[in-house]
Amino acid sequence: MFDFDQFVGFSIFLTIFTIGFWLLIFLLTFVVPYWLFGSWIEIYKERKANKKAQKA
Repeated sequence: MFDFDQFVGFSIFLTIFTIGFWLLIFLLTFVVPYWLFGSWIEIYKERKANKKAQKA
């Protein structure tokens, strides 16, 4: 069915495709929410510090 060269090429393609798929899943489920939540916390802290500085 496959020559050895075709088999190696197909295996490399599947490996790269699978790595890309899991990287995408990792980014969408962990990295992006972590980044958004962290930036929200920083904005909240800055606003709180500004309110405190205006009162003083």
